[in-house]
Amino acid sequence: MALVSVVILDFGSQYTRLIARRFRELGTYSVILPGNAPLERIQRENPVGIVLSGGPSSVYDERAPRPADGVLDLDVPILGICYGMQFLAQQAGGDVKRAGKREYGKADLTRYGGQLFQGIQGEFVAWMSHSDSVTRLPEGYDVVAETEDTPVTAIENVTTRRYGVQFHPEVVHTPKGTLLLENYLSICGAARDWNAEHIIDELIEGVRAQVGDGRVLLAISGGVDSSTLGLLLARAVGEKLTAVFIDHGLLRLGEREQVEAALRPLGVNLVTVDAREQFLGALAGVSDPEQKRKIIGREFIRAFEREAREYGPFDFLAQGTLYPDVIESAGGEGAANIKSHHNVGGLPDDLAFKLVEPFRTLFKDEVREIARLLGLPDHIRMRHPFPGPGLAIRVLGEITPEKLDILKRVDDIFISGLREFGLYDGCSQALAVLTPIQSVGVMGDERTYSYTAALRAVTTDDFMTAEWARLPYDFLATMSNRIVNQVHEINRVVYDITGKPPATIEWE
Repeated sequence: MALVSVVILDFGSQYTRLIARRFRELGTYSVILPGNAPLERIQRENPVGIVLSGGPSSVYDERAPRPADGVLDLDVPILGICYGMQFLAQQAGGDVKRAGKREYGKADLTRYGGQLFQGIQGEFVAWMSHSDSVTRLPEGYDVVAETEDTPVTAIENVTTRRYGVQFHPEVVHTPKGTLLLENYLSICGAARDWNAEHIIDELIEGVRAQVGDGRVLLAISGGVDSSTLGLLLARAVGEKLTAVFIDHGLLRLGEREQVEAALRPLGVNLVTVDAREQFLGALAGVSDPEQKRKIIGREFIRAFEREAREYGPFDFLAQGTLYPDVIESAGGEGAANIKSHHNVGGLPDDLAFKLVEPFRTLFKDEVREIARLLGLPDHIRMRHPFPGPGLAIRVLGEITPEKLDILKRVDDIFISGLREFGLYDGCSQALAVLTPIQSVGVMGDERTYSYTAALRAVTTDDFMTAEWARLPYDFLATMSNRIVNQVHEINRVVYDITGKPPATIEWE
């Protein structure tokens, strides 16, 4: 029997995964299904509540997405968010029209009340993102919140237990949004027993059911995701696991040695493969970032297939794919493709393995907590994420051994500096980028014409959105001096202060 859950129907919002994350943080298991999922599929999840997500469509469009027949008739509380609220209002007989003034960004509720806002006091700042509004309320509904520009900001029908909010309570820009979602869970009578211990048990059971007597080849990088996956799989399938670390030549300075020293003492059966010539040869002359990612995905698989023939046979390939990877690669219903991930969008059609991706529905913070319980040391567990394509997507343009050498030294100075000054743990991810920009400089009494290096550090709760890290000016000045003095191919250093969105965390 399925776990009792809150089912989230996804109509294409980039924030849908955040809704699931908030419910899980509150201790309630939640699952995301396509907005048009069949009624029988939804019922298999044993829902105590259903959430209709936001999305880019207008409910009055001819092809606007909608839930399957019978979903709105289920005897469970339903919460509509943004597009979801507009859909609830329209289906109940209300009107939705293009708003006279589009609301985007932060807005103050001028009044609020009702069951969703029970116990919430003081100022309520909400994050808006809509150009349509409910203009006529359906029968049986009450307006329970409004802003200066949107008279119908939240609605409820306590008899049918139907609720809607025009804003996004799941994002951090709505500071009291979690309290509202907690009230919704109380209305649902949802259990609060979802925790890391429970997740581990579910994952192990799922892996054993999928793998059976088969053998598993793990694609491991040494980062927290694949390292944690190695420990989980070792516990789930034991000796049927072989972990392979591919040195593709795109690693950071000394990283191969660090990976071997960190994982082998933990009892992981680790095989290291030197494939530097293979990868750099395949990437020669390639500048387009999407092509880089797909080439690296292809070469990864080819390398694993060679190892499978030597150490196999293997039936499964395991990967540490996370929720943000899936949504950014358009792995969810209605999501726009932002960029391909080598372990999501770049796999060949003739893949010789079945995929095992236990973390596919988890967020980074959930994986870190699992890692803690499985005994992964903190210096690995709290390590910043490092992309599967490695430095290939941090060398902008064509990749050469010389450019990789330059970037490795710049990156090492920056990351070592963050640790030295006690700033590393305050950043969620930090990186250096070698740009193709060359500019005139002067060092000593000589003119230089050298590369520009870009430094980037961000803070984030979920890697779906991010703010640039406000690193001290003195630190940045010290890093700039060290880089231009120690890496002679660099004569200019810049710091990236763009958030996500509109940028991504990586430059490519």
